[in-house]
Amino acid sequence: MSKCCSGARTDRDFAKRHLCPMNGKTYASVPFSTIKYHIKAPWHWKEKTQPYYFCDDPECDVVYFGLDNSVIKKPALRTLVGIKEKTDHSLVCYCFGITRKEARDDSEAKAFVMNETEKKACACATRNPSGRCCLKDFPRS
Repeated sequence: MSKCCSGARTDRDFAKRHLCPMNGKTYASVPFSTIKYHIKAPWHWKEKTQPYYFCDDPECDVVYFGLDNSVIKKPALRTLVGIKEKTDHSLVCYCFGITRKEARDDSEAKAFVMNETEKKACACATRNPSGRCCLKDFPRS
C-alpha cells in the first residue's frame, strides 16, 4: 500500500502537517495539483506560495486549508469527498469509481484496486481529494 500512487508532491520545503483552523486537529499536506483537480473553476483559485493540507473530519466543512489558515470548504469543490460523506453511494476509490457500498459488499473490489495499485494503474495523487491512496479508506472487513 505504501507504493500506491507515488505522484509528485510539491518540491517546496514546508511542514508536512498542520492544524485545521476550524477543528484544531492536525492533518497532512496535499499536492497543489490535487486541489486544482477538485475545486470548481480552478482558474479562479489564487494559489499562494505556501503548503496546503487536507482535513478528513466528516464533521468539518473544511476540505483544504493553507498554512495561513485560508480555507476551501466543501461547496467550493466539484467533487463530493467520500470520507466526509458517510453514505453508501459516496466514493472510496476515485480512480475506479468504487462506492462505499461496493467496497463493503464485494470483496473483489478491494482486491481489484490492490492489483491495479501494484501495476501503478491508479491516479490517487490527483483523483482522490486527499491526494493519497484510497486503500486505507476501504471499509474494514
